[in-house]
Amino acid sequence: MIDLRSDTVTQPSDEMRSVMAKAPVGDDVYGDDPTANSLEERVAAMFGKEAGLFTPSGSMANQLAIRQLVKPGEELLTETFSHIVRAELGAGAVFSGITTRTWESARGLLRAADPLRIARPDSGPYQVSTTAIAVENTHNFGGGTVQPLSEIKTLRTESLKIGLTMHLDGARIWNAHIASGVDFSEYGKYFDTISVCLSKGLGAPIGSLMLSDATRITSARQWRKRYGGGMRQIGILAAGAHFALDNNLARIKDDHTRAKSIAKACAAVVSSTINPAEVETNIVALDLTSLPITASELNAQLKESGILASALGPNFLRLVTHLDISDSDIEKVNSVLPGLLESALKKK
Repeated sequence: MIDLRSDTVTQPSDEMRSVMAKAPVGDDVYGDDPTANSLEERVAAMFGKEAGLFTPSGSMANQLAIRQLVKPGEELLTETFSHIVRAELGAGAVFSGITTRTWESARGLLRAADPLRIARPDSGPYQVSTTAIAVENTHNFGGGTVQPLSEIKTLRTESLKIGLTMHLDGARIWNAHIASGVDFSEYGKYFDTISVCLSKGLGAPIGSLMLSDATRITSARQWRKRYGGGMRQIGILAAGAHFALDNNLARIKDDHTRAKSIAKACAAVVSSTINPAEVETNIVALDLTSLPITASELNAQLKESGILASALGPNFLRLVTHLDISDSDIEKVNSVLPGLLESALKKK
């Protein structure tokens, strides 16, 4: 099967497995795992932060971060279709008593004016006060949208004036960096907390990191233990992440090229499904609204042809390229998917 459901499905290579098997390890709850410690230090330095914390998932990294910025009963602002509010099952409310309010934007593209327009800090005793803003880069459900650095800068400048903090959900920040050329430390300077995922574009098997100053990371480490995320000899996993950073970062550009190829092939048949110019990274988000076929039906047809995708709504089919996808895989996708779209169009 050609698996385009997500970039989380990648398998560790033999070389990565070998490095993981040989990793020096220790008890991370005691702070004794040298490989995990070096990974936390390495990635924190990449983003210009004081410290990092290894977590088993991106959702945990996000949740640990936002609870450092937002107290129970206070408000976090984020985009309507962001991962924090759509794909983390209400964790901010359940675990931290955080309320959220959202703004909507096409493809999840950040415009600083949107969150600033609805922000309500220091709202007094009768209304919820905004205390933080979360930005997702790239934007998953927006189709891998890269957030403009100019808008991030403006949002940081203006939000500081009204006393707000900012969190970066950088699950695919690696893709944003490759697509935009913006340095990690440049992204890092505008956010108080950051989460980065190691098991998507980089291809490590497990793990994310929360990054911030030393005080917040010390607090987050305690909360990680409360959440059941205190792990022991995690150097085995951290070694996979080290290998990924050493070997898999530059090649992310290939994922972007392959995603663009799929988008062009689909648009050539039914232009309403996607605009290839808007496919900046490794996510192909097909809008099937104009076709007499649902995302689930098209997904089932693709599966019959040996291709796995994700139906994430009645009319929304997502395909995600990654390091386990080859040019020959893309050739097959581009020979099958446009034909299915064309067949659906003829039934209209």
